[in-house]
Amino acid sequence: MSPRALLLVNHHARQGQKRLKEAIQCLKELDLDLIEESTENPQRLTEIIQRYQNQVDLVIIGGGDGTLNAAVDGLVDTQLPLGILPLGTANDLARTLGIPNSLSEACKIIAAGEQRRIDLGWVNGKHFFNVASMGLSVKITERLTKEAKRRWGVFAYVATALQVIWESRPFSAEIRMNGESISVRTVQIAVGNGRYYGGGMAVVHDATIDDQRLDLYSLEIKNWWQIILLLPSMRQGKHIKWREVRAYQGQEMEVYTRKPRPINTDGEITTYTPAHFHVIPKAVSVFVPPTPQS
Repeated sequence: MSPRALLLVNHHARQGQKRLKEAIQCLKELDLDLIEESTENPQRLTEIIQRYQNQVDLVIIGGGDGTLNAAVDGLVDTQLPLGILPLGTANDLARTLGIPNSLSEACKIIAAGEQRRIDLGWVNGKHFFNVASMGLSVKITERLTKEAKRRWGVFAYVATALQVIWESRPFSAEIRMNGESISVRTVQIAVGNGRYYGGGMAVVHDATIDDQRLDLYSLEIKNWWQIILLLPSMRQGKHIKWREVRAYQGQEMEVYTRKPRPINTDGEITTYTPAHFHVIPKAVSVFVPPTPQS
């Protein structure tokens, strides 16, 4: 009997509408029985997943990190395994899991059936896969239009980031963890659960999405041009070795600011400081590339 899958594709994702037919054909050829649902409003994804939880064996989501984040509560609630079709701009969760951007290859990974339990981050009641952050990344999210992402892809992130960096100003924050309180002047605080975010930047060089820890860094530069020097290291997650970067690891942490600051989770602004973060180990199951045979 063929596995029954709920297929949810974000039509507004960079490649969503254009590649929907290709995805459907590929999955059917791999003997998956599909129930297709429209997702014009990503905020309804959890409700749709809950409605079908007793009728399907898995959920397949086509879109980017924002679409996956919108569905995460439904996946936690139903414990249905997740198949990912990377149709967004950055596809950082797919990159973390080793899922290629090739649609046919992503479909084959789902059909092969190998699953992996992964951790989730949690901040103020909101789950996240990749990173929750405040400062520069929030300003980039606010400036980055859907049209720019669709047209220019990852290059839209770069152009917007450079503009935001030029205008960046430090803010004061207090980080609390392990019974310590640390006061900082920073342009960005990021708390990572997975490895990649922001179109391929690494939170920390050795981060994995099932290491049962969160990785925090605070970017404490005084001049805008310093971040240009840091960027190559940020691609590899080695920026934490720089003097201007403060880094911590832990299962739980808090961040306080003088006035509420918006927090970006997986590319969407979803909550504000004060922020309480913790990791939820092995929270959901995801289809991943088969483990190489030794």
